[in-house]
Amino acid sequence: AERGPGAAYHMFVLMEDLLDKLKLLSYEEEALRRHNMRPLSRCPSPAPPGRLTAAGAQGPWGSTRGGPHYFALPTNPGEQFFMFCTLAAWLITKAGCPFEQPQEYDDPNAVISNVLSELRKFGRPVDFPPSKLKAGYGEQVCYVLDCLAEEALKYTGFSWKRPVYPTEELEEEEITEDDAELILNKLEEDVVEEDSDNEENFIDLNVLKAQTYRSDMNDIAKQEEILQSTTDAAEWNLEVERVLPQLKVTVRTDNKDWRIHVDQMHQHKDGIESSLKETRGYLDKLHNEISRTLEKINSREKYINNQLEHLVQEYRSAQALLSEAKQKYQEGSGGVTERIRVLSEITEVLERVKQETEEKGSSMTDGAPLVKIKQALTKLKQETIQMDIQIGVMEHTLLQSKLKEKSNMTRDMHSTMIPESTVGAY
Repeated sequence: AERGPGAAYHMFVLMEDLLDKLKLLSYEEEALRRHNMRPLSRCPSPAPPGRLTAAGAQGPWGSTRGGPHYFALPTNPGEQFFMFCTLAAWLITKAGCPFEQPQEYDDPNAVISNVLSELRKFGRPVDFPPSKLKAGYGEQVCYVLDCLAEEALKYTGFSWKRPVYPTEELEEEEITEDDAELILNKLEEDVVEEDSDNEENFIDLNVLKAQTYRSDMNDIAKQEEILQSTTDAAEWNLEVERVLPQLKVTVRTDNKDWRIHVDQMHQHKDGIESSLKETRGYLDKLHNEISRTLEKINSREKYINNQLEHLVQEYRSAQALLSEAKQKYQEGSGGVTERIRVLSEITEVLERVKQETEEKGSSMTDGAPLVKIKQALTKLKQETIQMDIQIGVMEHTLLQSKLKEKSNMTRDMHSTMIPESTVGAY
C-alpha cells in the first residue's frame, strides 16, 4: 500500500512515545546505569570520547549520547546499535522472557535474529528484513523497541489513565493608584454598599438620580483637573520613577509558537529576496560573459577548421594509406606464420632422420653385436648338444620299452593257457 507524505515523520512520533514508555519503566536506573550510559533526554547532549569501532564511529562501550530522536536520526551507527541491543534485551527480560545481555564480540546477525524471534513470540508482525536493524536507527528500530516497551508495560500491569490537568490560578496584579483616585473610589464603593443595603427588592429612583449626578460631577471635576493640573512636576517624576518598574510588561517568547515561525519565515523570505536581487545581477553578468566566451570559442574553432582544412585532408589520406599498409602487413604476417610452421615441421623431421642415421652408423661401427652373435651361437651349440643327449636317452628308453613289449607278446604266445582276463584285454 502506498504511504502518505507524513510517513517519513512517523518514526519521530514513535520515538516520542518510546521515550515516555521507557521513563515509565524506569530504564535509567535499571538498564542504563549498569552500562554507564546516558539517558535519552529531551535535549541532545554531546557524548564524551569513547572507543572507536571498525567503521570509525565512537564505540558502544563508552558513554552514549542522549537525544529526543536518538533512534530516528543517524548519529553514530556503532553506538546506536549497541544501545538498541541493550534496551531490547532489557525490555524482553522486563516482559517476562529471560534474554542474555549482548556482549562486545557477539555476532550482530545472531543478536538481531534472537530479538526478532522474541518479538514474534509476542505476536507482533515483522514484515521487514533483519538488515534494517543493523544500522541502529530508523523506523524499524523504533517500531521494535516500541512493541517491546508495550509488552513490558503489559507484563508489569501498567494501564493508561486519563490525564488530570491542574487548575492554574491567575495572579492578581497589584496596581498602585493615586491617592485622590483611591479616596474617590472608596467613597463611591461606600455609597453603593449603603444603597445596596437599604434597597430590598426595588430600585429607588432618587438614589439612582443622586448617583448619576455624583458621577457627572466627578467627570466634570476630572476634566477640570486634566485641563489645569495642581500636581508638582518633581513629585510627578518621582512617582513615575517609583511606578515605572511595575509598568514594564515582559512577554516570554515561546519557540514553539507558530507566530514566531511565521515571523522567521517572513524574515528569511525578505533576506532571500534581498540577496537574490544582488546575486541575480552577478549571475546575469556571469551569464553574459560566458555567452561571449562561447561565441569567441565557436568563431575561433571555425577559423582554425578553415585554416587547417588541407592538413585535415592530408591526415585523412595518410590514415587511409596507414590502414592499407596495416592490412597488407597482416596478410604478410599470416603467410610468414604459415611458412614458419612448415619450417618447424621440416626441422623436426630432419632432426629425427639425423638421429636415426647416427644410431645406424654407431651400430655399424660397433663390434658389440658381433660378440653377442658369437655368444649366442656358442650357447646354441651347447643347447643342441644337450638336446641330442636327451634325444638319445629318449630313443634308448623307447627301444627298451618296445623290446620288453615284444618279449611279453612272445611269452604269451608260447603259453598253453591264456587267462580269461588276458583274453578280454586283447
